[in-house]
Amino acid sequence: MPVWTITTESDTATQAVGHALAALVMPGDVVVLSGDLGAGKTQLTKGLAAALGVVDSVTSPTFNILLVHEGRIPLYHFDLYRLQAAEELDDIDYWATLEADGVSVVEWGDRFAEAIPEECVVVRIRITGDDARVLALEPRGIRGEEIATLWAEACTGIVGVGCVPDPADAERMPGANAQRGSDRP
Repeated sequence: MPVWTITTESDTATQAVGHALAALVMPGDVVVLSGDLGAGKTQLTKGLAAALGVVDSVTSPTFNILLVHEGRIPLYHFDLYRLQAAEELDDIDYWATLEADGVSVVEWGDRFAEAIPEECVVVRIRITGDDARVLALEPRGIRGEEIATLWAEACTGIVGVGCVPDPADAERMPGANAQRGSDRP
């Protein structure tokens, strides 16, 4: 499975990466976000939400566990940070929501390995500077691979965003606008 690394230089660039994802998602798609507090999980989700046509404010649903935002397709925004055990996923109808009529973004989904669906994209976000971030895309399943590849390609050319297929390259070129291959003009 290919693993892509996307670098961003600012919150605006992180939101732009989320914005690029919106054109690719369809009902039933799942994006699992992991990273330290303040890493940019909600910034990425804000960009996705804006591009989906969500008009209400998007904040981390830490105290709600799940917020539903209406847009072109519904955005189910989970935050599993406060859950103590995987059994609590049943209490919030987690699995049925993932399979519903919208796209699901799951912050802190890596807290429970069993909460990560077989078909998804796991995004591990790392802080590399005041506003700089490294997003490692780890696809799961065929649909996850399709989303990750198209998403990485959609991010090339975005100001303040770099994209490389090899995570080691991102360490040497944080924030660089690297392009994958020579098939891009």
